[in-house]
Amino acid sequence: MNLSSRRIRMVMGLRRAGVNDPRVLGVMEQIERERFIPPAWQMDAYEDAPLPIGHGQTISQPAVVGKMLQALEAGPRMRVLEIGVGSGYQTAALARLVRAVFGIERIKALLSDAKLRLEEQKIDNVFLRWADGGKGWPEGAPFDRIIAAAAADDMPGALADQLKPGGIMVLPLGAAGNQSLWRIRRDDAGFQTEDLGAVAFVPFLPGAIEANHVAETSRYRPAQGAA
Repeated sequence: MNLSSRRIRMVMGLRRAGVNDPRVLGVMEQIERERFIPPAWQMDAYEDAPLPIGHGQTISQPAVVGKMLQALEAGPRMRVLEIGVGSGYQTAALARLVRAVFGIERIKALLSDAKLRLEEQKIDNVFLRWADGGKGWPEGAPFDRIIAAAAADDMPGALADQLKPGGIMVLPLGAAGNQSLWRIRRDDAGFQTEDLGAVAFVPFLPGAIEANHVAETSRYRPAQGAA
């Protein structure tokens, strides 16, 4: 089975997993996930599994990406803040769903690779920054939507402050082994929260670094649900 056929099969799996937003399914069918992972893993690109992207990080499994994008309820006129650009895969999907994406990544080496991938695909509505994601992007705020691919113990205050009234934030919260994906809506009464189920993401870490020197093997497969 070639990669195009596997991508179609992946989309069918997303439907079974509860992803039914036609816009989300459409962009995930268009994007070639193999472009966002190392060559050693490209034949596994459309398996519903997280895969290593270097520096101790992973690309989230397609079902998790689909659920997060669907929960975000993003529209074509919106501005979105993304915390944790990683490989750029989710960034590429967001770019097809909204007006502008402001992406922050704390590992400079990952951000450089993601930037090249997005440029190769002529995606020009994404603005990238190497920085501490917990601080958000103050001069770009407020944002219609915020999405994060790392788990904090509690909702980061700076991100909450940068969410527009009426906006939605989707992010994992909790310690390792006890994380849930949350949708947080900001309204006149404050923040309304909704638990969307268990997940497993890398932790939300402070600061910005050049590279994360983590020993890895070429065929290590992370646990299901990793980010």
